[in-house]
Amino acid sequence: MKRLTGAAVALAALALSAAASAQDTAQPAAPRRPNFDVHAPIDPSRGDALNNPAVYHTAEILKFVGVKPGWKMADIFPGRFATAFGKAVGPKGRVYGFMPDEIVKVHPGIADLKVARAKDPAWANVETLTGPMNDMALPSGLDAVFIRQNYHDLHVKFMGPADVPAFNRKVFAALKPGGVFVIIDHVAPAGMDETAAVNRLHRINPADVKAEVEAAGFKFEGESKVLAEPADDHTHMVLETATLGKTDQFLYRFRKPK
Repeated sequence: MKRLTGAAVALAALALSAAASAQDTAQPAAPRRPNFDVHAPIDPSRGDALNNPAVYHTAEILKFVGVKPGWKMADIFPGRFATAFGKAVGPKGRVYGFMPDEIVKVHPGIADLKVARAKDPAWANVETLTGPMNDMALPSGLDAVFIRQNYHDLHVKFMGPADVPAFNRKVFAALKPGGVFVIIDHVAPAGMDETAAVNRLHRINPADVKAEVEAAGFKFEGESKVLAEPADDHTHMVLETATLGKTDQFLYRFRKPK
């Protein structure tokens, strides 16, 4: 495991991870910081959750997570919410963004943005961690762990696939008793085989996620419908032109028992 010291590297998830959401395609009117995201070629206008809160439902999601000043939390596949979390936890808090080596290898150009990111104070308390997906090591005593639109990527062939049960156990171990694990992802067709859903559509069945996370010892605490999109029939790959930015997404919160 390597810790990238100094200014944190603003890494984003794999383009095939379908990071575009229904909120991602809106055009923010106000000027904003540079968009440090490997998805910028898809839509360079999207920005992030800190400078575009109406587009990302930032306030609702931060409230759902329960973020408080001083918290220590992890953002897995750090992307559009990393700086919003950094601001919410404040100078006494810390955000650890874990980006797998498998993703960094595919997007080596993101390292070239380090100098530009170093000038962005929004990343001052976001520390990026890298390493092989199956060697993920998070700091202990975290208040929350968050993964947005990338839980399904743990199952894709590109990632190995990853050892998902081990991943969930590591998240469980890193959280303090009472800590929360929050997941956002694209909804797959009910009953569709998980392997087919994640590799063909980059979606996942919420019931499968719930079962996998609960198997690690978590208790399901609730969900939010803020990212629901009733018009999405769940049958299209999330980066198709007609589907991009219009997917139905689930937002789940799990808690580590005290």
